[in-house]
Amino acid sequence: MAKVDLYNQEHTVVGQIELNDAVFGIEPHTQSMFDAVLTYRASLRQGTHQTKNRSAVRGGGRKPWRQKGTGRARQGSIRSPQWRGGGVVFGPTTEKNYKLKMNKKASKLALRSAYSVVLKDKTLLALDQIAFEAPKTKEFVSFLSKFEAAEKKTLVILGCDNVDCDCDNILLSARNLQNVKVANANTIAVEDLLHFDVVMMTQDAIKMVEEALA
Repeated sequence: MAKVDLYNQEHTVVGQIELNDAVFGIEPHTQSMFDAVLTYRASLRQGTHQTKNRSAVRGGGRKPWRQKGTGRARQGSIRSPQWRGGGVVFGPTTEKNYKLKMNKKASKLALRSAYSVVLKDKTLLALDQIAFEAPKTKEFVSFLSKFEAAEKKTLVILGCDNVDCDCDNILLSARNLQNVKVANANTIAVEDLLHFDVVMMTQDAIKMVEEALA
């Protein structure tokens, strides 16, 4: 098993932690990671785009000019598709579902591959814990600066069990930082792991990930 240094919030090494090779040490499967990213991005599409056909566009109630005798082409409405401001022909008019499906086995393989890529690229930082007495963005920036991650895209993964863990101060402290995302270990997507430059994980988060994916 691979061993990485375990840091505290002051960027001091307080020990080492072993990582399960079944999660952090596999050969990355590129296709599964690609499929996972594609599925994640497709789920973000709302599919609420809608156009108006000639019956839904406002105006055009009467014939613009008589049928014959003007020398111009015959027209029945100023809201016909060939007119500016007219209706759209064959445009999307109903909601569309863009979501894709991915098998659980392939999803877990993609996550294991992404975690292995993060460890291989040496962008993984293991922390014993993260705690703030009050929600302070300034303190969170100071915390990132100690790891030289204040100017980088940083992902902070917590091991909250949503019952006993109080992560509100951490979430509120990082909420206004544009390049920082704080999330629980059970909500991390492959897109997140591959997008951010630095990945910080608490030891509780590492245990949760290993229990779920090993």
